[in-house]
Amino acid sequence: MTSAAAPAPAEHPAPAPPDAPPAAPPAARPLTPVSVVLRLCLHALLLGLLALAAGRALADSAPLAGWVLAGCVLFAAVYAAGVRAPAVHVSPRAGAVWLGCLGVAWAGLLVLSPDGLWIAFPLYFLELHLLRLRWGVTAVAATACAAIGGFLAHSSAVTPGAFLGPLLGGAVAVATVLGYQALYRESERRRELIEELITTRAELAAAERGAGILAERERLAREIHDTLAQGLSSIQLLLRAAERTLPEGDPARPHIAQARQAAQDNLAEARRFVRALTPPDLEHGSLAAALERLCAGVPGPRVRFSPSGRPRVLPTPYEVALLRIAQSALANVVRHAGAGRAEITLTFMEASVTLDVVDDGCGFEPSSAAAGSPDPGAGGFGLPAMRARAESLGGLFTVESGPGQGTAVAVTLPLPPEPAEPERPAAHGARPEVGAAAPVGAP
Repeated sequence: MTSAAAPAPAEHPAPAPPDAPPAAPPAARPLTPVSVVLRLCLHALLLGLLALAAGRALADSAPLAGWVLAGCVLFAAVYAAGVRAPAVHVSPRAGAVWLGCLGVAWAGLLVLSPDGLWIAFPLYFLELHLLRLRWGVTAVAATACAAIGGFLAHSSAVTPGAFLGPLLGGAVAVATVLGYQALYRESERRRELIEELITTRAELAAAERGAGILAERERLAREIHDTLAQGLSSIQLLLRAAERTLPEGDPARPHIAQARQAAQDNLAEARRFVRALTPPDLEHGSLAAALERLCAGVPGPRVRFSPSGRPRVLPTPYEVALLRIAQSALANVVRHAGAGRAEITLTFMEASVTLDVVDDGCGFEPSSAAAGSPDPGAGGFGLPAMRARAESLGGLFTVESGPGQGTAVAVTLPLPPEPAEPERPAAHGARPEVGAAAPVGAP
């Protein structure tokens, strides 16, 4: 049986300042086994004390035994009504009204029998549970005073026990409830920390899986581009040069033409695989378009993108590396720099491409971060990882910063040579040099 009768703080808010207005209690959580046991114990204690008071009155054939029995039944009925009333569970005002009715029934029982003072002990717990701390302690003190007064009214002898019993009982109840509430709050904090830890671990695992998938896609795209696609491109150029050296009508020309067409078709298929393995940010446009979308979606500082030079198509590993470095640098700007403005510049030159990320933030000492580990909060790429990306493609990575001077991150990648069309031989039967016809670095 569940009720608002046990000192379990799950259904009532924490004590508020004395002058604060009453706040609506939060939604009740499912009762723990400890709360259920405490409530059942409180019910049993109260009913046992009522049975004791009624039984002693009947056994002693007291003149008011009938009235004592009626008072016990009335008190039990009021208590049961509050236990079953939903409003007592959710409304502090309803709980206070219920306590008032119990107090009136208990006062009547106390006037009829001295054994009614024992009911004060479970009332302490109810008052501390249903009322805020200030009013609960006040109600406990008033209940203790009423119990002392009732005992003195029925007894001609005044003993220290008449005062110490109710007062010590109230003090024990206050200490017990406060200790339980402190343990409950600590348990709730630990539960929230555990839930947050579980959620964080799940998010971290999902992020690591996503990062691993993207890294593997990028690796496959780079390997296909650097091996299969480059090899097919070289084969196609060699076959084209061989075809041009053969005289018209040579029986080998159709076979060479078929081989060259097969190489061209497979090269197109390989490039399609590379495009399919490209990161999602590069699937719907060029690197410049991806950087522009990146700048538009950055929260916090105002970020501007400025392209420079004559754009040219970059190999997929170059685009992926530049995009990832830009994402990591902007993540650092948002998280650490406290900048108001930032700018990304993509510059195409004859033999290289340069990406600059500049902000007006607080800056830092580059030497202190040189040995730092990658920042997982920024997508898994810290300064060392950005440097490793640039150097893996033969590029140069530099960081210029200082406390209060902002930060400038620059990466320069050398561009691969563009493939050149092989020259037609001047004389019939002359064979071109293989090195001129098959540039292995052709994209």
